[in-house]
Amino acid sequence: MVRIEESKICDIGNVLNDKNRPLKERFRALFTLKNIGGAKALESIEACFDDDSALLKHELAYCLGQMQDKAAISILVKVLEDVKQEPMVRHEAAEALGAIGASEVEEILVKYSKDPVVEVAETCDIALGRVRWLRNKEKEFIDNNPYASVDPTPPAMTTDVTELQNTLMDETETLFNRYRAMFSLRNLRTEESVLALATGLKGQSALFRHEVAFVLGQLQEPCSVPFLAENLQDVGENEMVRHECAEALGAIATEECTRILNEYLKDDKRVVKESCEVALDMCEYENSPEFQYADTLGKVASD
Repeated sequence: MVRIEESKICDIGNVLNDKNRPLKERFRALFTLKNIGGAKALESIEACFDDDSALLKHELAYCLGQMQDKAAISILVKVLEDVKQEPMVRHEAAEALGAIGASEVEEILVKYSKDPVVEVAETCDIALGRVRWLRNKEKEFIDNNPYASVDPTPPAMTTDVTELQNTLMDETETLFNRYRAMFSLRNLRTEESVLALATGLKGQSALFRHEVAFVLGQLQEPCSVPFLAENLQDVGENEMVRHECAEALGAIATEECTRILNEYLKDDKRVVKESCEVALDMCEYENSPEFQYADTLGKVASD
């Protein structure tokens, strides 16, 4: 964790919790707190769960899971149990509990795997699978995740694209195993595997489609843009999926992505509109001279 003065952490927390600040500034404050970690950062993040932006609250929960701090468990359980919170926020709290992976959360995940909100129930089931997998995982297992993310499931052991796509699209298979296929396809990082992943945007589960969009955003491959755009443009699509497609387009950050995102800045769904706002900020950053310079340095260092 980064060492930083407590007063400065409080200042960053104040930005996160200031409803008069632009959403993009509050997101930056959140991710700064995530990288700092510790009790004060958790305190600031917890205080923000009374916000009226479902998008921001869902991102709070995501960051708590990625921080891998058991001190966040009680915060996340409280959010999961709060039926007044939006489904996408409760879903993300459940996923974060799975990301932390402590065995003590099994009971609460079992309870809410029967939740009447399908996205919450499915997420709890997947999170439960990860907690149990962590307890019993094969000692020789090596996670070849090229991204700095804690995933909802481990990748599948096979690297055969056809086999993985068949599992990905098998509606009779468990979501846990379909997610494993998803992350294995992502880790391959080939055009063939990206296009195989993109077919998942037609899966029956909204939760599943949203995770496919998230993974395509991690990959940042332009060949996935038409598929992400199609789901974003579908006003009948679940808003959680449309939001994730918008953010994925922001990560890919081509001129076409910017054009598409600008079209939905005034969408009727608040979470979609806000996602486009944040995604356009991502586009701007990805195309900035500062990012291009840092990216070049990273590539040189890895050569």
